[in-house]
Amino acid sequence: MTTTPQPSPAPAPSRPIALITGVGRSIGIGAGIARQLAASGWDVAFTYWTPYDRRMEWGAEPGAAASIAQELTEAGARTAAIEADLTDPDAPARIFDEAEQRLGGPVTALVLSHAESVDSGLLDTTVEAFDRHFAVNSRASWLLIREYGLRFRGAPGTATGRIVALTSDHTVGNLPYGASKGALDRITLAAAHELAHLGVTANVVNPGPVDTGWMSDDLREALVRGTPLGRLGTPRDTAHLVDFLCSPEGQWINGQLLKSNGGAAA
Repeated sequence: MTTTPQPSPAPAPSRPIALITGVGRSIGIGAGIARQLAASGWDVAFTYWTPYDRRMEWGAEPGAAASIAQELTEAGARTAAIEADLTDPDAPARIFDEAEQRLGGPVTALVLSHAESVDSGLLDTTVEAFDRHFAVNSRASWLLIREYGLRFRGAPGTATGRIVALTSDHTVGNLPYGASKGALDRITLAAAHELAHLGVTANVVNPGPVDTGWMSDDLREALVRGTPLGRLGTPRDTAHLVDFLCSPEGQWINGQLLKSNGGAAA
């Protein structure tokens, strides 16, 4: 696990700290959430994993982490960009250590937007791919949530902690991704109850069809036709909902799976 060069941490922050996973591409949902939270007064630690993007059809975006970190800094946030392989069970603890060290305080909001996503169905999914999807999408999410729960210290009688996980309802032709995201849902919803005594809320957000470079032209056109607003979702659409859930005004929403998909037809 390596980190992009960062300035020395300042004294303990007055802004709350958000840790966002899966912020490897400037047009991705994770980057959109990071920008929104920075604009709303959060300091932001984020993770990325270049080898994953390199494996995918869209390829790695050179310098993306440094560029996103610079954007957040210009928005007034202190930042920490952390490259981390989430197939490693030891990565979550190291990520929290790095975030706390660089930003000078504990993480208040944990936003899980990372994913392993390689299309395959019931008959052509390999054991290796299945295990990798569950290691990243399910096991790493559990370990990140567990690490957060072990470290979080809120004031008694308050609901200041936040967990938000991004999910998907993909199933057909997307077996390991959909199945592992289903497990993520259950883990996150369990946290809404098991971490309630800490003053933590936990919710799952399904952002629906958001084109971040992975859609074919035919799929894009079909999804636009099936959406009442006649457009696809954007990272900003998801970011606005996550921003609200992480705000004091969002504390009454807990243990929910929220669809933010513009009414897209199934």
